[in-house]
Amino acid sequence: MKSTTIFSGSEHQWIVFGRDESKAERIIDTNQYLIKTASEAILLDPGGIELFSPMLSGVLQHLKLEQLTTLFASHQDPDIISSLGLWDKTIPNAKLYAPWLWEGFIRHFGMENITYMPIKDEGGTLELGPISLRFIPAHYLHSSGNFNVYDPNARILMSGDIGAALEKGDVPMFVENFGRHVQYMEMFHRRWMPSNTAKNNWVARVRELEIDMLAPQHGRIFKGEMVREFLEWFEKLDVGKAG
Repeated sequence: MKSTTIFSGSEHQWIVFGRDESKAERIIDTNQYLIKTASEAILLDPGGIELFSPMLSGVLQHLKLEQLTTLFASHQDPDIISSLGLWDKTIPNAKLYAPWLWEGFIRHFGMENITYMPIKDEGGTLELGPISLRFIPAHYLHSSGNFNVYDPNARILMSGDIGAALEKGDVPMFVENFGRHVQYMEMFHRRWMPSNTAKNNWVARVRELEIDMLAPQHGRIFKGEMVREFLEWFEKLDVGKAG
């Protein structure tokens, strides 16, 4: 499991884990994000059960286990949070922030110790040591209860499945040519994003944020000008199409 620091500030860091060379061929590749302060950390969309061992090993290269106080699940999919039952035994005093809508479903992955912190539909904030994170509503993109995480200090939006790309092989960390990258995104977004209304509402909402990086759960990260290009492309895309 590879890890790369994508932001390093005076108070915290963003570290992305992904491009797992040991994963089974038919398991989709995912990005997991660790936000680390001097005293505590949060792991965003910690991944599927098959990733738990390499993820735990990877996290321990960056911090002590007791510093991992918080998990976040953008929605209920197994590639997001099916590792919960194992994290529950490893960090039993932690909290899990996730949509209120999915609590009864997410608990099926195993949850006896970690405290479920339901996020209301309108979102909210989380204080993590010296920094403040915002939960940005992204409902119906693609889950009916879905959130992004925005860090106003780092100007990073962890966008979940929005911006996801399905590429094979050891691809670069960042989008280098937007026009060539579209082929890896278009089918996914047309099929998995069911609502043009929800899509356009989200685009309008995130355009009000200062974003230097848009970091999806699958594929490459958008940086600088590529963020604007993605928003323009996504706004024009007609979604909710099969085939």
